[in-house]
Amino acid sequence: MEVVKIDNATRVYKIGTMETQALRGVNLSIENGEFTALVGPSGSGKTTLLQLIGCLDQPSSGAVWVDGKDVTRLNRNQRADMRRGHIGFIFQFFALIPTLTAYENVEMPLLLNGHSPSERRERVMELLKAVDLVERAKNRPDQLSGGQQQRIAIARALAPKPALVLADEPTANLDTENGTQVMQIMEKLNKETGVTFVFATHDPRVMKYARRIVTLRDGLIVENNGNGKNS
Repeated sequence: MEVVKIDNATRVYKIGTMETQALRGVNLSIENGEFTALVGPSGSGKTTLLQLIGCLDQPSSGAVWVDGKDVTRLNRNQRADMRRGHIGFIFQFFALIPTLTAYENVEMPLLLNGHSPSERRERVMELLKAVDLVERAKNRPDQLSGGQQQRIAIARALAPKPALVLADEPTANLDTENGTQVMQIMEKLNKETGVTFVFATHDPRVMKYARRIVTLRDGLIVENNGNGKNS
């Protein structure tokens, strides 16, 4: 089953009289359960493509389906609902709320989605255990290492049980040991839960773990290797 389908998507950015064509007619399908990396040099279009999939931006032309819905036909509020309920995000700079504890950061998506206190506690503790940070539940982000913060961000992304998790350069601010650990955790969660992971990256550590690599250059897909699924 396809969790993402992109049909001839273009994205043109206009600044005054100047135009930059970030995507030039991209076609891509990603099936449920994939562990896929979007790679390419700076300016290749990989982050733009990730933003279209994540309902953070819209194509200038073409269509994008996520979890069976044509998100190009949704209004702003409907796209926000898609992000909140169907898509998890992992960012380069972690994007944790600094005044909240690790537990509260993971809990936040569940609060927004109206889960009961008992449901929230069960899910948060399950995820803190999965990323091996139960003992850090009461710590704020400034009391955690970079690797620990990214593991909390992974747990938060998975909290609402999304169909899809998008990660933009998830290892860029981590040393080799922590970057490898983060990738191993995401790979393990992908295999255990079946949630689809899509990364935008230039990091060889991420590419090493990806089961499918989609290479972009100048706004076009130039290579598409692997099927992204567990063998």
